[in-house]
Amino acid sequence: MKTLLVIDVQNDFMPGGSLSVPDGDKVVPVINTIQDKFDLVIATQDWHPKDHVSFASNHSGKAVFEQIPLHGKAQTLWPDHCVQGSEGADFHPDLKTNVFEAVFKKGTDKEIDSYSAFYDNGHLKSTGLAGYLKEKGVTALYLCGLAADICVYFSAYDAFKEGFSCYFIEDASKALDDNVFETLKKEMKAMGIAIVNSNDL
Repeated sequence: MKTLLVIDVQNDFMPGGSLSVPDGDKVVPVINTIQDKFDLVIATQDWHPKDHVSFASNHSGKAVFEQIPLHGKAQTLWPDHCVQGSEGADFHPDLKTNVFEAVFKKGTDKEIDSYSAFYDNGHLKSTGLAGYLKEKGVTALYLCGLAADICVYFSAYDAFKEGFSCYFIEDASKALDDNVFETLKKEMKAMGIAIVNSNDL
């Protein structure tokens, strides 16, 4: 079953959003175009409580993009974004969502961030996505969305570790930091994650 995972194509990650990904809106028409090439389309949403530990606003004296130690790892402090039930957490209004069979919400635990669609950053709690996909007999997973260097990368990494064949759709994704992403692309290729474009599907 050819499966597409659309990651975090939400208003707050769009130009003008609170955590804007450069040209984030450019992924929307590409994702809309490719959806009919898949047997199963699922999506994720960042879905944070207002008091989420990753928000700089919840740490007195700390600045946005500063790093703090958290659960033995470095945690970047973000602007408030994708707060549960807010307009910023909604999918981009032009994104076709009618064929999404399921939407997995992540980052719901206020005490830990969750970049990956599969696990929180400490790998303490599963979202249930791996089990869902395996129950449906999915073996190959195509990933796209925002941001390529954060949530899409960590989702692809975890998907590969869970045993799925992984394909990252580059022109259906945008990075927060292109320089960081160039390094991560090399890592993905070295792992065995294929980097493709929408025309290859």
